[in-house]
Amino acid sequence: MKNNLKKIVISIIVLVVLLIVFLPKLLSSSSKETNNTAGDKQDQVITVKAHIVSLETLGNNVLTTGTILANEEVELRSEVSGKIIKILFKEGSHVNKGDLLIKINDSDLQAQLRRAESKVKLSEEKEFRQRQLRDGNLISQEEYDNTLGELNVSKADYDLIKAQIDKTEIKAPFSGVVGLRSVSEGSYVTTETIMAKLQNLSSIKVDFSIPERYSTSVKAGDELEFKISGSTNIFKAKVYAMEPRIDPGTRTLRIRAICSSYYSELIPGAFANVELNLKQISDAILIPTVSIVPELKGQRVYLYKNGVVAPQAVEIGIREETKVQIVSGLSNGDTVITSGILQIRPKSKVKISEFN
Repeated sequence: MKNNLKKIVISIIVLVVLLIVFLPKLLSSSSKETNNTAGDKQDQVITVKAHIVSLETLGNNVLTTGTILANEEVELRSEVSGKIIKILFKEGSHVNKGDLLIKINDSDLQAQLRRAESKVKLSEEKEFRQRQLRDGNLISQEEYDNTLGELNVSKADYDLIKAQIDKTEIKAPFSGVVGLRSVSEGSYVTTETIMAKLQNLSSIKVDFSIPERYSTSVKAGDELEFKISGSTNIFKAKVYAMEPRIDPGTRTLRIRAICSSYYSELIPGAFANVELNLKQISDAILIPTVSIVPELKGQRVYLYKNGVVAPQAVEIGIREETKVQIVSGLSNGDTVITSGILQIRPKSKVKISEFN
């Protein structure tokens, strides 16, 4: 038993001695291998593609969406409540400015008008007699002035009733096409009732908005093109008016353009895809979109400088389908890396295989 214990103790001592002697060598060897591996990775040359920056012409077209509008549009409502006694238009028909479209019952007002008219006639006759008496110095000026005042009041009452009767007649405020009516003869309407809509289609307007960064680039007279669903035609229009302020909620500028030619395909309320042609930029810097690396505080690209990768912060502008404008951060002649973006790091060694 004692011999076995002695052998175990001796074996443990031998193992400890061996560890003390050989462990530093093993650690040193492992460290060298690690350093060699890291060195190999650092010295590894990555093959990439690149783009040489040059000044190009940028079309500067803004793509947005809009709505087709009629030249003029109004909801036909009554200024007074009452029962409709006549509808004098056909749905979908053309009407002229001033045409009577709807008549509301005004029998009570007509009776008041006849009474007011009689009062006016009596007051006019009385004023005539009083004027003759005043001219003959048979009555005082004060008596005549009272009679003249009564005449003016009678005329004012007459005009008031006439104005109330006019409110019972809904006339076309402009020439156009009247739409579908929502009332019938005998319907009782209020001032909130929309009886029909009238639209002037002599020309068509396009209502749309653009981001605020383009607000200083657009002006009245700029041309644009737009398309609508269900048609392959490309329609043209010109900007004629803009809001004088940026919408603080959407940070966009509202613009309205007019299409002078009439097209039966353009129906008010339709959705439009708008392309606004702004002034071209002749010295724009464009690089492939794939070379942009997004960051929390902006964007950056990787430049090729003497075989080494160098990061560069940039500010982007207008985006195209495959390219993006660089507003600041790059100069003419810079070489931007466009492939292997996920593999390279700052100061990595790279070799360019192709320029695009």
